[in-house]
Amino acid sequence: MMSFPRATGILLHPTSFPSRGGIGDFGPAAYEFADFLASARQGLWQVLPLGPPANGNSPYSSTSAFAGNPLLVSLERLAGHGWMDSSQLDDLARDSRAVDYEAVFQNKLPLIVGAARTFLKNARGRPRTRFERFCGENAWWLEDFVLFDSLREANDRRCWKEWPRSLARREAATVATTRQELKVETDLRRVIQFFFYEQWHALRRYCAQRSIRVVGDIAIFVAYDSADVWAHCDLFRLRKDDLEPEAVSGVPPDAFSATGQRWGTPLYDWDAIRARGYDWWIDRLRWGAQTCDYIRLDHFRGFDQFWEIPANDATAANGRWVDGPKDELFNKLRDALGGLPFFAEDLGHITPAVHALRERHHIPGTSVLQFGFADAGAHVYLPHRLTPDRVVYTGTHDNDTTLGWWKSGVSESERRAIQAYVGPCEDGIHWAFIRLAQESVANLAVVPLQDVLGLGSEARLNTPSVSEGNFRWRYQTGSLTRVLAEKLAALAEVTDRVPPPMPVPPDEDFAA
Repeated sequence: MMSFPRATGILLHPTSFPSRGGIGDFGPAAYEFADFLASARQGLWQVLPLGPPANGNSPYSSTSAFAGNPLLVSLERLAGHGWMDSSQLDDLARDSRAVDYEAVFQNKLPLIVGAARTFLKNARGRPRTRFERFCGENAWWLEDFVLFDSLREANDRRCWKEWPRSLARREAATVATTRQELKVETDLRRVIQFFFYEQWHALRRYCAQRSIRVVGDIAIFVAYDSADVWAHCDLFRLRKDDLEPEAVSGVPPDAFSATGQRWGTPLYDWDAIRARGYDWWIDRLRWGAQTCDYIRLDHFRGFDQFWEIPANDATAANGRWVDGPKDELFNKLRDALGGLPFFAEDLGHITPAVHALRERHHIPGTSVLQFGFADAGAHVYLPHRLTPDRVVYTGTHDNDTTLGWWKSGVSESERRAIQAYVGPCEDGIHWAFIRLAQESVANLAVVPLQDVLGLGSEARLNTPSVSEGNFRWRYQTGSLTRVLAEKLAALAEVTDRVPPPMPVPPDEDFAA
């Protein structure tokens, strides 16, 4: 059983920092945010998945379950280590405009690639040793990813299924030849992944020194256009003749969408995975536990039963529930990892069997205050119904901000119920909800930064089932004020959520 000490924290994806280059990254703004968390007595920083985006710039659709998003690499840190000239930053002022992903790819990514070239040419001594060790220790995922990403670029970013047949089917002779032909491109991508993980581990160490635990996020499914599916076709339910998915993932109609959500990712062949001792999943969760302190398991319901949608259907409406791996997977994970540092995203229509699976493995569940006022059945999300083995949120990345929801998304019956439950809230509905979360018995309480800042719908990060305009929000420079930190700190202290000390990784001379 994983024991979560009583704590509180903030949900903020790194893309939302007001950094240089048009997107948030692991540079100065990230360290300023960590300092703010520490002064506010916040013991948690929750992020979304950190992988390279595949489709629609969603962190939940990535070209790899293991690689990092190159756009999160800090240019300032690269310049500080001498891998690029600091004058190249002059035209990239820090800003907080919404992320324009195409512009970022065009303007920032070439600078990171240039720094990687400089590293390959000039790195000696400890930086070169750290790089070679990184490549050796991570070859089990890194080699597939750098080849996949190079091939994807060489094929105009088309899905791997549209590549020449011998490459799509990974015929050994063709793959070996292609590795040699693309050596320059794969070398650069190894360095970029090294940059990413050097910077991420440096930032994590900085957080640990301040007793801030990083909460990661693992999406249950992976994108079809990913190194994982390309390299491990046998672990997914693909048709033998053309390697297209037999069926795809999603969820049935619910409060977010009348036709459900058709995620479109391929489904796992759990029989094949079981026959291999769940090795790919063990590797995936071990990697997650190495790169973060706690892990949110997205769509926990899918481990009990998942929604299977006919591949040719345009919506999720005609799907059906199919049994997942259930207890066997978590037993294998516990044996391999020595514990389960996870909590479950178990929102939506959750059956008694899903609750029982979670409880048998002592995995905390999730509650969202915005969901608690619709009717009597929704009261399970409210503080008086919670138990310590919960993680309580005011809202998540999929919700409107609490203020935006209050202004336009609340029914009159909900409004009356909320007013009766919280009473007067002179400093805003968002602070009323923050206090409800902190005062609850749930061991972990997490608040999106948008709610801490009291922002409206203009700051919403994601709208499920809407394909455009998501994951673009960034907060304004100067938003993290001393007054705000003091208010959060006072609340953390009186609700007994001051973070306990945590082990700090050994001092390291990071090379990027």
